[in-house]
Amino acid sequence: MITIVGAGPAGCLLALLLARRGQRVTVYERRPDPGLLPSEAGRSINLALAARGIRALRDAGVMEAVTPLLTPMRGRRLHDISGTEQFLAYGQSHEMIYSVSRADLTRRLTEAARAQPGVALHFNQQCLGYADPGKLQLRDTASGSTYEVAAQRIVAADGAGSVLRQSLAQRQGFIVEEDRLEHDYKELTLPVVNGHPPLAMDALHIWPRGGFMLIALPNADGSFTATLFLPRSGPQSFELLSSGAKVRDFFAREFPDALPLVPDLAAQFAAHPQGMLGTIHSPGWRDAERLLLIGDAAHAIVPFHGQGMNCAFEDCRILDGLLAHSPDDAFEHFEAQRRGDCEAIATMALENYAEMRDTVRDPGFQQQKDLAIALERSYPDRFIPRYSMVMFHDEIPYSLALERGRVQQGILNELASRPAADPQVVANLIRERLPALSAAVQ
Repeated sequence: MITIVGAGPAGCLLALLLARRGQRVTVYERRPDPGLLPSEAGRSINLALAARGIRALRDAGVMEAVTPLLTPMRGRRLHDISGTEQFLAYGQSHEMIYSVSRADLTRRLTEAARAQPGVALHFNQQCLGYADPGKLQLRDTASGSTYEVAAQRIVAADGAGSVLRQSLAQRQGFIVEEDRLEHDYKELTLPVVNGHPPLAMDALHIWPRGGFMLIALPNADGSFTATLFLPRSGPQSFELLSSGAKVRDFFAREFPDALPLVPDLAAQFAAHPQGMLGTIHSPGWRDAERLLLIGDAAHAIVPFHGQGMNCAFEDCRILDGLLAHSPDDAFEHFEAQRRGDCEAIATMALENYAEMRDTVRDPGFQQQKDLAIALERSYPDRFIPRYSMVMFHDEIPYSLALERGRVQQGILNELASRPAADPQVVANLIRERLPALSAAVQ
């Protein structure tokens, strides 16, 4: 039997994957059952579901149930200071990612896990730690009583603030590095207007302003969830937005076309929490084969590549496969296999923030992106843009996407310096520097 701490999307998905193979799974979650409570506004950046997450959901047999929650996005719509929009496709015409509400997705996965034979869900049960091997310390939040449970194998899916990661660090004497970003975030809701969405539903909308940005993702009901990413302090920062009037003045100056879309801007800004962003670097992910950290508990990343959930879902799929084929040392193999890939996506997520808030404004960026898409059409087994490798190709490890992406950027820079390059020269350049992906992935 496997015990999972955390019944968020990753915890529920892992429970489903394991139970479908006949494993008995017990899940403990400190929060109430999400099916019994309304959504909490302003507490979670909308999620972007891409190929890696979709593959895991299909393996768990829940993709059909999740599909009605999804809103497809074909690319980015950039809003400049004058309100002019520019559409940038994510990739080839058939490639898209999907916006989904974290709360709605969690409810759907909870429902599926509850209905799955072999899964036992326990809500309002707060994990206090992992003192002795094979024992979890828990507290019933309703009664306040504390107790211990024996747990042969434990998987910690309890998020970026993981209690079990803290316990593991104390037991093994390592220090967890929490690399907090200098920027925080705040969510806002853009409501439906007279029955119509406030923005085009086919894209992620971005207001890039160099040192900060506003984004908006579509919801299935036609509304949008917007997120302001802004430094905590400084000349353009959250610390200066200390009143409703200052918030409105800031939006009128920096996001004039977005201001009318949030009629209760000042009220929302005051009511919604200011969230922190950061990357977790944990030297240890496991206690032998007794305890394993996955998802944000092991490797939380910033949200700017839309891969936090997808990476966690990929963790679940890979761990399930290892437990099926080499159960005696699955935790050891998982850490060895995933560490390099998770470090790679953490790096790419930070780099993508600079791209989203700044680089996309450079005309040369779009020219290189168009060239990259054209090269992919001509050399599909060698040149796939890095963004596409991460978002649309679940068979390409993150570490390989990072490595090949750097080589490809060098090629794009070289070709940009000689735009009239002979096609044979281009072909030779790509074949010399990029081995076929079919061989590299094996």
